[in-house]
Amino acid sequence: MTEQKVVAKRRRRSWRKTRTGMILERLGQNKLAMIGLIIIALLAFMAIFAPVIAPYSPTYQDFSAIYCKPNGEHWFGCDALGRDIFSRCVYGARYSLSLGLAATVFGSAIGLFFGVIVGYIGGRTDNLVMRLMDIVSAIPGMLLAVIISTALGSGFFNTILAMSVGTIPGTIRQTRALCLKERQMEYIEASVSVNCPKLKIMFSHMLPNIISPLIVGMTMGIGFTIRGAAGLSFIGLGIQPPTAEWGAMLSDGRSMILLHPHLMLFPGLMIALTVLSFNLFGDGLRDALDPRLKD
Repeated sequence: MTEQKVVAKRRRRSWRKTRTGMILERLGQNKLAMIGLIIIALLAFMAIFAPVIAPYSPTYQDFSAIYCKPNGEHWFGCDALGRDIFSRCVYGARYSLSLGLAATVFGSAIGLFFGVIVGYIGGRTDNLVMRLMDIVSAIPGMLLAVIISTALGSGFFNTILAMSVGTIPGTIRQTRALCLKERQMEYIEASVSVNCPKLKIMFSHMLPNIISPLIVGMTMGIGFTIRGAAGLSFIGLGIQPPTAEWGAMLSDGRSMILLHPHLMLFPGLMIALTVLSFNLFGDGLRDALDPRLKD
C-alpha cells in the first residue's frame, strides 16, 4: 500500500470519528431515510429542470386531447382543457416544494428566535409569549391558515405567510423547552460568570447545542406544510388557476372524479409521495442525530 493510500485511509477514519461523520454514517445505514432523500432529490431535480423534463408547457391546450386517458403521448392523460397532466405535475413541483420550504423556514426562524429569548430570559416575557401562543394554538392550524388567506387574499406569497404562522407556536414551545434544559448546563453558568453578553450566550452558545432536534422538526414540517398549502389551493384560497399547483389540480378534477379519475389520481400521488419522503427522511435524521430516540 502506497503512502498516499495510507494517508487517505487515516483521513477517512478520522472523519468517521467526528460527530458529523457519525451522523452521516448512521443516516446512510437507514434505508428508509435514504429512499426518502432520493425521492426528495428527484423532486428537486424535477422542479429545477421542469422546462427540460416536461414535454409540454403547463398552459398548452390541445382541444383534440380533452379528457384523454394516459397513453404514450400523454403519460398522465389530459384535463378538461386538453393540458398535459404530466407536464403540470412536473411544474407543480416548483410551486409546492418552494412554498413548503419557504413557509417552514420563515415560520421556524421566527419561532426559533423568540423561543430562544423566552427560554433563556424567562419571567414575565416568558409568561406573556407563552400565553399568546396558547391563544394561537387554540385555533386549528388549517383554520388559522384559511382565516389568514381569506383576509389577505390568495396568491403565492400570501399562502406562504398563511402556512408559516401555524408553525410558529410549535417551534417556540420546542425551542423554549430545549433552552430551559440547556441553560442549567455548566458552560452557560460559566459564560454568565464572566459577564458574557446575553445575546452571545443565547445565539452563539445555546443555539448550536439545541439545533439538531429543531432541524428534524423543520424537515418533517416541510411535508405537512406542502399538504396544507395543497389544501388551501383545493378550496380556492391558495395558488390560483391556471398555475400548475397540485392542490389546484385536485380541485379542477374533483367534479369528474368518477368519469376521469386520472385528473385527481396523479396530483394526489405527487402530494402523498412528497409528504411521505419528507417524513421518512425526517425520521431517519432524528435517529441519526440521537440514536437514543430510536425505537
